[in-house]
Amino acid sequence: TGASASPQSGPGDGNQGAIGTQMEDARGWWFSNPKEDSFNALDQVDTCKGLDESLETVSKAMVELGPFDGVIGFSQGAALVSMICTLKQKGDPRFYFDFAILIAGFKSRSKLHADFYKEPISLPSLHVFGDTDRVIAGEMSQELSTLFVDPVILTHPGGHFVPASAPQKQVYFQFLEKFQEKKAAA
Repeated sequence: TGASASPQSGPGDGNQGAIGTQMEDARGWWFSNPKEDSFNALDQVDTCKGLDESLETVSKAMVELGPFDGVIGFSQGAALVSMICTLKQKGDPRFYFDFAILIAGFKSRSKLHADFYKEPISLPSLHVFGDTDRVIAGEMSQELSTLFVDPVILTHPGGHFVPASAPQKQVYFQFLEKFQEKKAAA
């Protein structure tokens, strides 16, 4: 389905065009700087504001708009998806899906999120990231992918966007085809 859950708004959540620049009317799934309702993927902090509300937003969307075969997230949304994958793996009944696609994702640097990354995540996953991404460096996305048991990795020569050229579409199709076949056999 084409349904989605939307993140919380904030004056500047670190949705950046380039490292160090902020876009107006940005949104975030959680904020690393709760005083300013802002976010930066590089912030190593002891605080977090908004994650519980965001998890509730996603679970509500799953109930009201689902069922869903998989979840997809971009940038901070991909970081959120990785946390949701952990919760699903631990048996959280709010989250039910078969795979995840994480584009320009990263591991949260908030110490409050450390438990999400203690165990390998066995859910099938596709990790997509750009070699020249100046918002979320490829190394950060690569680090996130190592937390998954058998990740499929798609790199592209571009920056902070969802690649959609023919070669990349083939990787998406091949990844998704497994789940279509599984569903057809059921």
